[in-house]
Amino acid sequence: MQILQFLIDGLLLGGVYAAVAVGFALVFGIMNVINLAHGALIMLGAYVTFWLWKLVGIDPFLSIPISMVCIFCLGWLIQRFLINYVIRAPMLITFLMTFGLELLIVDLALNFFSADNRSVTTPLSGAPIQFAGITLPVVHFITLGIALLLTGLLGLFLARTRTGNAIRATSMDLDAARLVGIKIGQVYALTFAIGGAAAGAAGSLIILNYSMNPGGGEFYTLIGFVVCVLGGLGSISGALVGGLIFGIVQSMSQAFIGPAFQNAIAFGLLVVILLLRPSGILGKATA
Repeated sequence: MQILQFLIDGLLLGGVYAAVAVGFALVFGIMNVINLAHGALIMLGAYVTFWLWKLVGIDPFLSIPISMVCIFCLGWLIQRFLINYVIRAPMLITFLMTFGLELLIVDLALNFFSADNRSVTTPLSGAPIQFAGITLPVVHFITLGIALLLTGLLGLFLARTRTGNAIRATSMDLDAARLVGIKIGQVYALTFAIGGAAAGAAGSLIILNYSMNPGGGEFYTLIGFVVCVLGGLGSISGALVGGLIFGIVQSMSQAFIGPAFQNAIAFGLLVVILLLRPSGILGKATA
C-alpha cells in the first residue's frame, strides 16, 4: 500500500512536469529552438495567477485561461520581433537569444515584484481525498487532470485542425510547406505563442502547488529540457510520458533511498535512456 502511495505521488508530480515540458517540446519540435526563456514564461504565468488572486480575488483555477492568453500574446510578440530575426541563424544564436531574454525577464520581475516567494491558497488547498488508505491531495489531483487535458487538446489541435496540420507540415518539410502557400513566419509566431500559453498554464498550476519567485523558473527550464529529452525531443506525447516517468522515479527515489539522491537518480535514468535509446522513449531517429 505504501508503494502505491509513492507511485500516486510520483504521478501527481509528473503531471506538473508534463505541463512544464509540453510547451518546450512544441517549440523545439516545430522551430528547432531550445527556448531557455521557457522557465521565465512559466514564472510570468504563475505571477499572473498570483496577482489576479491577490488583487482581484479571482479563483486561481479560473485564472488559468487568463494566464494562457497573456503569455500567448507575449510569446507571439517575442517571436515576431526578436526570435524571428535569428530563426535561420545557427542554433547557438537562438540559444543565446533566449538565454538573454530569460535574464531580461527575470531581472525585470525582480525589480517589479521583488525576490519574495509567492504562493496562492484555495479552499481546496490542503484538502485530501482518502481512498482505501491512499491520500490524494485535491489540488495535486486537479493539476494532473488539467495537465492531461491540455496535452490532449494540444494533440487534437495539431492533428485535427487545418492550422495544426500547417504547423506539422512546417516541421516535416519547410520548403514543401512554403511551396503550398503556408506562411512560415505566421506558423512560427503561432507555435511560439502556443508554447507560451502552455508555459502560462504550467506556471498557474505550479503556483497552486508550490511557491514561486522571479528566479524560480530556471529550475523548470531544466526540468522541461530533461523531460523532453527523456520522452523524445519535439514529441508532445513524449513530454507527457517523460514527465510522468520522471515524477515517479523522483518520488520512489525519495521514498526508498532518500531525498538527497532523488535528482541524481532521476538524471541518472536520463543518461541510461539516452544510452539505450538516443532519440528518447517516444522520439524518432532522424537523419
